Amino acid sequence: MQRRVLGQGLSVSAEGLGCMGMSEFYGVGDDDESVATIHEALDSGVDLLDTADMYGPFTNERLVGRAVKGRRDEVVLATKFGNERGNDGSYLRVNGTPEYVAAACEASLERLGVEVIDLYYQHRVDRTVPVEETWGAMKALVEAGKVRYLGISEASSATIERAHSVHPVTALQSEYSLWTREPEDGVLATCRRLGIGFVAYSPLGRGFLTNESANLGVAKGDYRNHQPRFNGEALETNLTLVRNLERLAEERKATVAQLALAWVLSRGADVVAIPGTKRRKWLRENIAASDLVLSAADVAALEAAVPRSAVAGERYQPSAMFNLNG
Repeated sequence: MQRRVLGQGLSVSAEGLGCMGMSEFYGVGDDDESVATIHEALDSGVDLLDTADMYGPFTNERLVGRAVKGRRDEVVLATKFGNERGNDGSYLRVNGTPEYVAAACEASLERLGVEVIDLYYQHRVDRTVPVEETWGAMKALVEAGKVRYLGISEASSATIERAHSVHPVTALQSEYSLWTREPEDGVLATCRRLGIGFVAYSPLGRGFLTNESANLGVAKGDYRNHQPRFNGEALETNLTLVRNLERLAEERKATVAQLALAWVLSRGADVVAIPGTKRRKWLRENIAASDLVLSAADVAALEAAVPRSAVAGERYQPSAMFNLNG
């Protein structure tokens, strides 16, 4: 597995592992298989594990903590705060108050069973709290030795700059894939100017940019059932784009997922992808993508197969779209 360097010299595997779906959102999980998947990832050189307190809620951090017990030195452990949920799973608010930052970090440390978090993200920007106040509290966590590096997710260029003025931002985590290209509208350039790494979540479009696209979003409890891109006319339009990718994948003797991941990894040495999976089968397929080298012609063909203007539907429902680009 190749390695890449995020901001402040943090070295991580070029591909990480998104752990969210092991506990929620993508149907029923299997904790034992999930732990085995994490262990195989570590054995394969994937060391960046990504979770958040809201996943489960709260159960995904415990699962990841169980998986890394005894292997802590092999892991770059990333988690997030800011999407506040109740114990019953209800969504309460986006919370960036200093008091909540401190309390959320203590709770995450306890659930993960570790003494320090390697990379701590503000998951969403609280528009009611100046980001300088939130980041002042996050900086205090670094000074207290509870967190090593700080990141932010789905933030605008202006917010990134303001956060960076309080404490260096190591990574911006935002959605980025062949069918989600918004980071190219200035945020990537801002990160590069400030020396901030970019961590791409959902690099496979929540599983859509794979050979399994036609089978997604049907299981009970799968939140894709309610997402615009996975329904109605938008779904039919987007499936034609995947068919385009299937033809290219056949020519390259690769899978759609491998080509889609290789495209994200081709975006620069400061870009890291964190495809999520809860099964070893898909982990192995994803890891193989790091061996694919795309020529300029390959990149052009992929972008022609999935033109940005041709993607139908918003990424999230309207209520969730409000919390993006904060």
